[in-house]
This record gives sequence, C-alpha cells and structure tokens, in this order.
Amino acid sequence: MSTASSTGIPLRPFELAVPDIDVERAGNTGTEGVWHFDSGQPGPTVMITALIHGNELCGAWALKDVLGAAVRPRRGALTLAFCNLAAFDRFDAALYTDSRFVDEDMNRVWSDDKLADASTQERRRAAQLLPWVRKADWLLDIHSMSNSTVPLQMSGVRQHNIDLALALGNPAHIIADVGHAAGVRMRDYGRFGAEEDNGSRSLLIECGFHGAPSARQVAIDQVARFLVASGIVEAADLPGTWFAPTAPSQEALLVTHAIAAQSTDFRFSQPWKGLEKLPRADTVIAWSDGEPVTTPYEDCVLIMPAVNVRPGVTMVRLARPIAQRV
Repeated sequence: MSTASSTGIPLRPFELAVPDIDVERAGNTGTEGVWHFDSGQPGPTVMITALIHGNELCGAWALKDVLGAAVRPRRGALTLAFCNLAAFDRFDAALYTDSRFVDEDMNRVWSDDKLADASTQERRRAAQLLPWVRKADWLLDIHSMSNSTVPLQMSGVRQHNIDLALALGNPAHIIADVGHAAGVRMRDYGRFGAEEDNGSRSLLIECGFHGAPSARQVAIDQVARFLVASGIVEAADLPGTWFAPTAPSQEALLVTHAIAAQSTDFRFSQPWKGLEKLPRADTVIAWSDGEPVTTPYEDCVLIMPAVNVRPGVTMVRLARPIAQRV
C-alpha cells in the first residue's frame, strides 16, 4: 500500500524486482562493481553507470543484461559501473526512499573539493570511481524517479548533448538544465561540464518511477541506443529486444527555475506528477514557509516534483520548450 510523503504526494507501490548482483559486483578491474572491456582499436571510451542512488534499480538490471549478453566493443572501450553499492545493500521495497544514499546524495559530490574529502560513504565511493569517470569520453548515467512514470532525458544545457538526445530518438522529453545548487552531478564533472565541444558526451536518463517494471525496458533501450550512437558497437551486435519503438516526436525543455525548499515547511498545492503544462502565469503550485510558489510565465512545465521535503533540496523545476523533433 502506498503512503503519503512529506509533500502530500502519495508514495507508489514498488513493483520492479530487485536484481541479484552478487556476481556482477565483483567487477574485473580491481574496483568493486566496475567492469572494463577494451577492443584494442581506436574509438571512444564509453561509460555506463547505475545505482548512483541505491533505490534506482532499473540501471542495475540494464548492466546485468549487458554483461549477460557478453557485449564487447568493436572499437574503443566500454566501462560498466554499479556505483552506490552500500546504499543498494540497504534497499527495502517497503521503504524504498530510505536507500537513496547512506550519508549524502552521491550525485551531488562530483567536484574536486568534495572528492578530496573522505568524510562520507558517498565521497569515498566516488573517489574509487573517479579514475574511470576521468577515462570516459561518453557517459550515460541511468536513474529513475520518485513519482513520474514518464521517462526524461536530462541533457544539460550544452547543445552537443541536446543534439545527441534528439538523435537517440527516445525518450520523448528532453530536459536541459544547469544542475543542482546542492552539488555537481557526475554527468557534469570535469570535461563533461565544459562549455566548448571537446568531443565528450554525457546524458542522464530518468527511466520513470523507481518501482515501475517499465523502467527496466527504458534503461536497456537507452543503453542500446547510446552504445550504437557512440560507434563502439553496431546495432546488430545487440539483442533486437533491447530497442523500444522510437518516440513519434521529441521535445526539449529548458529549465529556467529550480524551486528549493527553504525549510521543512513546504507543500504542493496538489499532487503534481510532472510534465504538467500550466497555461496561466502566477498559478500557485506550492507553499513554502507560508508563501505561495507560482509559475513565472505562461505554459510553464513542471519537472520532477519531489516527494520528500529536505531543506535546500530542489522540490520542482520549471521549464519552457526550446526544440522539437517531429
């Protein structure tokens, strides 16, 4: 049974099975949970990461599928990483929000100052993964969401990553955002966050609701499309069942505002699911410390409303359309 979150948005039941990764967590590199395969031929190094958050299981299933199918690069190299294993080990489907992290959000620690500070479980683990992230030319970071079932491609604001997201053909919605005030994401670390096109590419796919079985198909579809786009494999090298039908159209949305909770006194005006397009400016979407939070412009799109309140955490993003593929 679902229960109410601290924002008033109900928690949904968790239906995705928990993957057994006892074999996969060994890796083949000396770094727990990391696998690396080098073709010996020129080409990019592609890194695919899962379990940055311990309750986001769809990516672990996708990496299991890649390893189980013995996918190997024709060109370049492939790195697969099961990231926050300590958080995953705490997973309980009945309390799935509690295993997002151990000490802090692992997708807010990707800056040199935090990576040099071993004070938390997530920073220590990120430091172990750092050499592999630095080697990568292309990065796909697989995530899922606390509420919405609609997949979102988090491209960042760099045009080359937006163009890649459109070229992949899935999912239908691409979100161009600058990141989080609370810290740097892996997708934006180092040269992945550079303004110029230095040849690197990085995307973060939100595959839908954490506990939706459909998130697993979204994850493997994204992996397949990303690998083919990188050029390290051919489509024929991958099982055809990995590829979902291409979205009939795609829309890129630019995030203009990130609404953070100032305290625990934050609640939404109704149980938003995400991707609602509100036609009128000044529509009240939430209350923060007793003050209304309103839309700043017409046709404002709500992105990824959070289900639990923590001071300083982004509770919802506001966006407007910037590009389409039809």
